[in-house]
Amino acid sequence: MSVDAPVPAHGAGVTFVMPVLNERDYLERAVQTVLQQDVDGPAELVLALGPSSDGTTELARRLADDDPRIRLVDNPQADIPVALNLAIRSARHPTIVRVDAHSELAPGYTRQAIATLDRVRAANVGGVMRADGQTPFQRAVAIAYNSPVGLGGGAYHGGAPEGPAESAYLGVMRREVLEEVGLFDETIRRGEDWELNLRIRQAGYRVWFDPRLAVTYWPRESWRRLARQFFATGTWRGELVRRFGRQNSLRFFAPPALVLALIASVVLGGVQLTGLVSGIVSAVLSLAHLPLALYVICVLGFSATAGRSLRERGWLVVVLPTMHLAWGVGFLRGLLRGAKDTVDTSRLDRNTPLP
Repeated sequence: MSVDAPVPAHGAGVTFVMPVLNERDYLERAVQTVLQQDVDGPAELVLALGPSSDGTTELARRLADDDPRIRLVDNPQADIPVALNLAIRSARHPTIVRVDAHSELAPGYTRQAIATLDRVRAANVGGVMRADGQTPFQRAVAIAYNSPVGLGGGAYHGGAPEGPAESAYLGVMRREVLEEVGLFDETIRRGEDWELNLRIRQAGYRVWFDPRLAVTYWPRESWRRLARQFFATGTWRGELVRRFGRQNSLRFFAPPALVLALIASVVLGGVQLTGLVSGIVSAVLSLAHLPLALYVICVLGFSATAGRSLRERGWLVVVLPTMHLAWGVGFLRGLLRGAKDTVDTSRLDRNTPLP
């Protein structure tokens, strides 16, 4: 039986929390979309500042000097769950809105989210992540993000109906529930939102998806950063499978299955080329190439139809396998060895020119 989350008094206020690390090119616009939100009662934005090297910290301080609603807390460890907990602990209001410095809230996002929280008595509500891009590469990544072909069809990547959810993108949360379940687990560097929502659901509270909520997300700007991001994310998903087993969705196992299919196909191809097997045996074993062949056909077909320009189509042919294989290799590493001290190094340096 579900437990109703507490509903704060009308106008009790909202605290937006945002981890920040090397986001100079995105931070100001992200902050603007937060400060433009229409909410009942007081609002504040807490920026948890990691040790940036691109001028982000100086920009954040200037923004805070210009608007008293912005407060700063230091996050020398740089880890996202640590940043979120620091910001939540310093929050002054009972409703917490998580914001990513790489994202932009749609007008009316917070008001709609709070109305949904009140209506369904959920502890956390999230909406749709609408990826977008400024270059052909980034737009190709956005197309992959917005399609089940790219990220496997999680509710917040597509058009799922409103209702209970496994997790929530970013999330608008009741602080009282967060404190009850122990805030974010600081030992988990990626997938921390999924694990938090698992504990929220295990405590009996509702996690809710509302497709009327929309957040614009700006993906990584280069192939190297994308590969690093997905390798780290996959590694931590492998760690989460080690910790929580089948409480993880089956869709998380598709990328590692692709990696294993690729390895099997390469090994079999080598055996066939050396002539160690031939005739009927070789023909039968060739069926092992079928999954990889179907995957290649799917990637080429999707890229040709989903890309809006020749450059986007070309990048999609690169982006999709990069996302899937980097994630899958990371997953297998995390599953076999654990994530240990794996970090998302794509966040550490944003001085590389865009492709």
